[in-house]
Amino acid sequence: MKVGTLLWKRATHWLTLVVLAISLGSLDAQFAHAQQAAPATIRLSPEDLERGSHGSQMRFFFLPPGKTGEDNYLSAGFFGQKLRPYLSSSPTAVAELNNYSRQKTLYLIDKGLLVGSVILYASQVFQKDDPQYLSSTQQVAAGVAVASLVATLFINRHTNEYMKQAVDNYNSDLPGGRRGALWPRLRPAGLGVAATPQGTPILALRWQL
Repeated sequence: MKVGTLLWKRATHWLTLVVLAISLGSLDAQFAHAQQAAPATIRLSPEDLERGSHGSQMRFFFLPPGKTGEDNYLSAGFFGQKLRPYLSSSPTAVAELNNYSRQKTLYLIDKGLLVGSVILYASQVFQKDDPQYLSSTQQVAAGVAVASLVATLFINRHTNEYMKQAVDNYNSDLPGGRRGALWPRLRPAGLGVAATPQGTPILALRWQL
């Protein structure tokens, strides 16, 4: 009677581990299938992702949720206005996009001051019969131009980061956005059922470092 009970327990243990191994394999297959489907995230173009803190101030391009392929990239607009409708469900993403829009506005104002000061300086050169290069007006214009160039460095320092952070916040706020990213790192590289030297069944998991 005891032998039969022991065999029954071992058989049940083996069956439980086999079912668990099959379930984990099914979960991994479902995840792989979900990876192949069009993701619900927003993705910036590879070139835009490589922009540094003082990188190009050109428009960003992005793939909307559910879209794949280079032909489906859309322009975010100079102020990010074309991306805003996609981010509306994430307050943290909208906040970062507002920061981006503010920086782009400051960028335009700064460029306007630079161009205006250069034009003012040039207009004073031949205002009189003899060319003038260091009049009081020209000195002010030159000072504004230099200040504008310096200001550009500070304005552009975090502009691109605001855009990338806005997209990151949106993707993180998606249902399962943070939790779903854990499975690729935690899922085992291999699984199966094995037995100890004493004959006890165990679930064998293997991770690739």
